[in-house]
Formats: sequence, structure tokens, C-alpha cells
Amino acid sequence: MRRSGRVVGALLAAALVVTGCGSGPGDDDPAAPGGAEAAAGFPVTVTNCGRTLTFDAPPSRVVTGYQPVLETLLALGLQDRIVGRVNFSENGPDGFLPGQKELYERIPQLSDSIAFPAREVLLAQDADLVISEGWYNFEASRGEATIDELTAAGTPVFLTGGWCDDAGQRKFQLADTLRDVRELGRIFGVPERAEQVVAEMQKILDEVRAAVAGRPAVPVLATDGGAGPVRAYGGAGLTQQLIEAAGGVNVLAGVRDDLIEVGVEQVAATEPTAIIVTDYLPGPTAAEKFATVAAIVPESPAAKDKRYLPLPAAGQHPGYRNILTLRQVAAFLHPDAFPG
Repeated sequence: MRRSGRVVGALLAAALVVTGCGSGPGDDDPAAPGGAEAAAGFPVTVTNCGRTLTFDAPPSRVVTGYQPVLETLLALGLQDRIVGRVNFSENGPDGFLPGQKELYERIPQLSDSIAFPAREVLLAQDADLVISEGWYNFEASRGEATIDELTAAGTPVFLTGGWCDDAGQRKFQLADTLRDVRELGRIFGVPERAEQVVAEMQKILDEVRAAVAGRPAVPVLATDGGAGPVRAYGGAGLTQQLIEAAGGVNVLAGVRDDLIEVGVEQVAATEPTAIIVTDYLPGPTAAEKFATVAAIVPESPAAKDKRYLPLPAAGQHPGYRNILTLRQVAAFLHPDAFPG
């Protein structure tokens, strides 16, 4: 379910200022373990995927999953709370958000892939919180710790974006990302910091919507490649939300799913003006994926104009990057609305 892509540096650099780039929390910070204000406002209770999570103090031994989760905590300035992360090399050294690469490198790596480490390794971290972008990262059949096992060991699990199951993934709304930032702000005792980040995200969201308002919607095919069947994004889920908010219309909106395999005939019947390609390594490049899909719709404006956008996979998963990705997609679809 996880994809990857290339970050357009100019857009990201012009967007949010990462609050996590400064020094870590000090003793007077509510998020600092053992600090004078550590217990202020606690206990905190939240409901996540039908589970009640209660925190008597801000978590101080956190393990993060796929990069969008880590990016969100770094945006909140919580790098000192993280004791382990997974690997993020699918986009090379330029795949990080501005100011976050050095912070990422300071955090111990527990896995050489984007998946959590083996069950025993994750449980041995004695984490007081594990955060993941999806329910599919806790499969016993793959040797991973399950959510029940982590909970029994005293490690609560927080899933972002409402991605509690397939149905939750399809129901995603951009507002879910803002909700997650607020809830994580409460959990870590930094609600004011969270509100600042939410305000910055909301500002970009409002600016994008205003910029594309009244413009003709651009027909878009979003894909992860494939000569047949085609891995494509239907009319439900995060990528669909990005397309709509960016001033596009999904040519496969009638397929009520997120990432799904679609028959060649159904794709061939579409007329996209632009194509969004999920781009990551290892695997075919974005250019190769585009060429394969364009051959299915050779008479479409997108194929004739070779108009495609390699999109970071991290932006297609719940997290802080979502709003930055929205601006990137909107600028691709309506470049005249975003001069400079």
C-alpha cells in the first residue's frame, strides 16, 4: 500500500517552516520527560481506531513508522522524543522535507526498509508509543509485532489518517491530517505548537483552494504504473482528495477505491489531460511508468504533451506532508495560478 516519489524542492521550501529544526525541548518544555511542567494537562485520553489511549505524561520513547509519521513529529519539534525510526531512502538525499534530513540522521534506525523491524526488535525498544500511517504494518504473518502484542507490552499504537482498515483508508479527508496534528499535540503536551502547525497548514490549504476556485477542473489520471492491469487511484482516499482540492477531476472517480488494479480497457477509455505518477525506488522510474501508461491512452492530451508529475509517495500517506503535496499538485495542474 505504500508508494514513493520525488519532492519538488522549490515548492516545499516555499511552504511550511519546519518547527523541529531548532534545538530540542528543554527542562521547562511540557514535552520534556522529567521537566517541571511534564505532568501539566495530563492524563490525556484520545480515541484512535476504536481504541482508548490514555497517557499519564508526554511519551518520551517513541518509535515511528513510514516517513510521513516522522515528518509530522519533526514538524512539532519532537525529535528528542523519538528513539527509533524506519529507513527512508526511496527518494535519495533530496527526498526529505526542508530542514529534516539532519534530524532524521540523528535518530537510530531500526529497520533497513520502510517497514517496522521484526517483532522482537520492536518490542525490545520499550517504547511508550508507536505511531504508524496504517494498520497493515502489524502483520504477525510477516514476523511483525501486532497491535495487540504491543498494547499488552504497555506500548500504545497511534494510527494516523484514520487508516485503521481498508474502509478507513477510503474515507480519508484532508481534515484528518489536521486532526492528527492536534491530537498528537495533546498527547505530547504541546497543543500550542500543534495549533501553530495546523494554522500554517490551513493557510496553505485555503490559499490553494482560492487559487484554483473558478478554474476548469483538469482531468487527471493518477497511477503507480502497470501495463495491465494498471495500478491506479480511484475516487476514494487521500490521492482523490488531493486531486479534487487541487482543481482536478479524477478520470477514474467512478472506481470507489484508493490504490487498486484497474483493467486496461477501463483506463484506455479515459482522456486525461495530466497524469500523476507515484515515483519511488527500487522499481520503474516515474518516466518509465508514465511511458507505460501513456501507451494505453496514446491519444490523450497528457500522452501527447508528455504532461506528468512524479509525486512523492510520502505525500500520498497521512501526515504533515499532505498539504505540501496538495500545493505541488495544484501548481502542476494550474501553473498560471501559482506564478513563481
